[in-house]
Amino acid sequence: MKRVEFSFVYQDKNSSARLGRLKRGNYEIETPSFFPVATQATVKSLSPQELSECGVEGILTNAYHLYLRPGVDIIRHLGGIHKFMHYFGLIITDSGGYQIFSLEGLRRSEDGGVSFTSHIDGSLHFLTPEKVIEIQEAIDSDIWVHLDECLKYPVLFSRARSSLQRTLEWARRSWSKFQRLKETKQMGQMLLGVIQGATYPDLRKQAVEEMLKIGFRHFSLGGLSVGEPFDLRYNIVSKTIAELPSSSLRYLMGVGKPADILEAVECGIDLFDCILPTRLGRSGTAFTSKGRLIIRDARFRRDESPVDRNCSCFVCQNFSRAYLRHLINAQEILAARLLSYHNVFWYENFMSNMREAIKNDSFIKFKKEFLDEYHNQV
Repeated sequence: MKRVEFSFVYQDKNSSARLGRLKRGNYEIETPSFFPVATQATVKSLSPQELSECGVEGILTNAYHLYLRPGVDIIRHLGGIHKFMHYFGLIITDSGGYQIFSLEGLRRSEDGGVSFTSHIDGSLHFLTPEKVIEIQEAIDSDIWVHLDECLKYPVLFSRARSSLQRTLEWARRSWSKFQRLKETKQMGQMLLGVIQGATYPDLRKQAVEEMLKIGFRHFSLGGLSVGEPFDLRYNIVSKTIAELPSSSLRYLMGVGKPADILEAVECGIDLFDCILPTRLGRSGTAFTSKGRLIIRDARFRRDESPVDRNCSCFVCQNFSRAYLRHLINAQEILAARLLSYHNVFWYENFMSNMREAIKNDSFIKFKKEFLDEYHNQV
């Protein structure tokens, strides 16, 4: 495993939007970047070759789901997650903390770890912070996320504070386990510290301070996009980033609407993941420069135009809205595949254009012009 490193490159002169470089050996990704979600070791409906065609350079998969199925022993036996799914870009594994804590009534959190009932077969499991690190080591992904406790919005300050203390203790144990593995196995992976604290700036500040003391240098912002208002979310993001070193990777987990990405990049976020491109593609919705397009609408039954006239992807170069609408109404699998392909390509192009704007110190202009044209549905 080649060493995973992040470096800050350049900041837009008119905002906190910035460029970075995420490297694994000779493999290099420019940030800000968007990673499609591959929960079950696949970006739904798309092959690794198609991901490459779309410009995807990294994906997020989920340690919790892969631990339950097919099991980490199988993935290790078959050479690790890259070989298992034949994808050789950068792979982040989420700990699955969010998924576990969404199992209302099926899990119990305690200081030692978290016990839960599998959503697949009802079997009982107990995961400790150390076990989650061991799972990710077995999977052999590139960037790891430690076990944390994620709360829904709204939450009382007292509950958020006690939850943060548990996350910090789990972070200390995870970091210790990670360092022992690095010493014995000469690994090059990166472990992200998860910044929790709900919507309380003082708790977020405390989280950063304690994470830095533990030894973390790169971070994911957790516990956001869980129902809080837009303005409150980015107030918290901005204040949290102000506490982080400029040299740190900043990853905003689970946030992926275009307007959200623009707001977060303006705050200084480097990395994103979200299920939206493929989830909406499977339901018949396409992203365009004008907004989301509901392709199944009857008004498109004779429409010869592509999904997006400004898009150069394979789908827009070869298929009409009328044909795609037909596939959706006929419930053909190809509809989900083509629209997911277009959406992922659109997102990667969106991020590429954003990076170019930052290079030219014109991010604020890019953001305004994009939002002036973009509407949620067209």
